[in-house]
Amino acid sequence: MKYTIGYRILYSMKVTALIPDELISSLMKYAKGATLSESLSIAIKEWINLKQIKELNDIVSYKPLEFNSSFSAKEIREINRK
Repeated sequence: MKYTIGYRILYSMKVTALIPDELISSLMKYAKGATLSESLSIAIKEWINLKQIKELNDIVSYKPLEFNSSFSAKEIREINRK
């Protein structure tokens, strides 16, 4: 018999931060996390995702995507339907 053992190391960090109560209330309202830690994680992930999208948009605006001259939407649809 052959066994594969998988494992994952989770890194977490305890942080003390002075954040105004009204900001925490808004965070909990919009992030909808069960706990403050979960709400903070949701908010940070979303913020990072937005920054990555902005960065990608900046790259694409500097060098726009171009279609190959042989591109055919009809052919692509046929390939996708297979």
